Amino acid sequence: MRIRSLGVIDDAVVELSPGFTAVTGETGAGKTMVVTSLGLLLGGRADPALVRIGAKAAVVEGRIVMRPDAPAAIRAEEAGAELDDGALLISRTVSAEGRSRAHVGGRSVPVGLLGELADDLVAVHGQTDQQGLLRPARQRQALDRYAGDAVAVPLEKYASAYRRLRAVAVELEEITTRARERAQEADLLRFGLDEIAAVEPVTGEDTELAAEAERLGHAESLASAAQIAHAALAGNPEDPEGVDANTLVAGAHRALESVRSHDPALGALAERIGELGILLADVAGELAGYADDLDADPLRLAAVEERRAALIQLTRKYGDGQNTADSVLAWAERGSARLLELDGDDERIAELTAERDGLRAELSLLAQALTDARGEAATRFASAVTQELASLAMPHARVSIDIRQAEDPEGVEVDGRPVAYGPSGTDEVELLLAPHPGAQPRPIAKGASGGELSRVMLAVEVVFAGSDPVPTYLFDEVDAGVGGKAAVEVGRRLAKLAKSAQVVVVTHLPQVAAFADRQLLVEKTNDGSVTRSGVTVLEGEARIRELSRMLAGQEDSVSARAHAEELLAAARADA
Repeated sequence: MRIRSLGVIDDAVVELSPGFTAVTGETGAGKTMVVTSLGLLLGGRADPALVRIGAKAAVVEGRIVMRPDAPAAIRAEEAGAELDDGALLISRTVSAEGRSRAHVGGRSVPVGLLGELADDLVAVHGQTDQQGLLRPARQRQALDRYAGDAVAVPLEKYASAYRRLRAVAVELEEITTRARERAQEADLLRFGLDEIAAVEPVTGEDTELAAEAERLGHAESLASAAQIAHAALAGNPEDPEGVDANTLVAGAHRALESVRSHDPALGALAERIGELGILLADVAGELAGYADDLDADPLRLAAVEERRAALIQLTRKYGDGQNTADSVLAWAERGSARLLELDGDDERIAELTAERDGLRAELSLLAQALTDARGEAATRFASAVTQELASLAMPHARVSIDIRQAEDPEGVEVDGRPVAYGPSGTDEVELLLAPHPGAQPRPIAKGASGGELSRVMLAVEVVFAGSDPVPTYLFDEVDAGVGGKAAVEVGRRLAKLAKSAQVVVVTHLPQVAAFADRQLLVEKTNDGSVTRSGVTVLEGEARIRELSRMLAGQEDSVSARAHAEELLAAARADA
């Protein structure tokens, strides 16, 4: 990693060993900034207070070597990133104003992607994680992670059934609590449908009635106009001397017919006039029929207006602003469907109740399967942690896991009794410790001293690490409160873990640092900053001097140097 303008670090490069790297230095020298930098690369929260005073932004860049088929590499490529000679380049920038940017493989990406990649890259174990593991909920999650598919498979089925049960319960609650509202809605729908059924509107009827009303309302003027037009075309019997269009056209046709043989052009015009005469006769006939058929009955007009008034009343209530018979019919169709739905509440309640009962029975079986799987994993997990404690100078300590359920009359039935249940099952999981023979197992938060708690939690973390597929583990001062022989055992255990994974430890214990394959020293300059040369790889004499300082606070103490050389020799021999 390269770190610039982050906290006390001005500009520094941190190169971690493939095996075990120990990061040491005086209190306040900036060791924590190394952890913070890695946290930023893993998508941690960007705090503008981390930006070095006077700088515009803090920048952390990392180069992570990985296989092309690694999950993190595949996810990064999906986001458009590219590997650089087998390595993924990640950078994170945090401005003094609080803005944050992330780049992966040369591509700008959302910060959330870094968190996704982190799940497959690094497992961070620090004092904060220890405090989290003191909570029973976190202990259950940790046990589930350790158990693997034995718990994950039934837990996925259980979670799916639990979600469906919650949805069914919500729907049941809605139907039953809103029964009065739904009944009122059904009554309104029935009233509206009855009104519409009483009128029986027909598609397009309102348009047809409007046209008929217009015709009936002007019947006399329409009849008079038809009669006048008929007389103009066909003549008036009461006026034998009158001239009409048919007579004039017939005269024109006879005049041309008498001479059409002399000129074909004139004959063509005679034919057209003949056609005109036929058309006039047809129109005159239709006018006569129209006048005869025209209904001027005021009773029919009254009936039409009454029908129109009934339709208008419906369209105003149910026309949805369109005020047409078609819109009323559309409302009736929707209302009928909704009424069927509302009238089916009782049937739906019965269906949902049956489904709820079935889901509760299914949850009971799945919860029992989860409890059994957790119990089997708990036995293995407790045994593994107990063995780790023996390697951490607690040979008589015993760890156990208490799995229990809380009774709840409204819960699901497990082992013949109703117990409380939630999205993760019915189990409450708690890690117990008996630090010495004869001691009663107690929750680790109450049954262990400070040094014992650190070792217990380290043992837990190491066991988790053995079941965690990530390639890198970061331990941030998880050895706090440990000293003497126990500290040596902590270092030895971390070194053993580093044989199968990359391990980075921020520590103040020389017994731990002595086991590291590489020791990095973080130190400030006189102006209080950590520069490029402020993070150095310690080798030979420099490493002995730092271990001496960590042992006695004096780099040149003869006895401290002798002890430091002895620690290094013992660690190398143990390796």
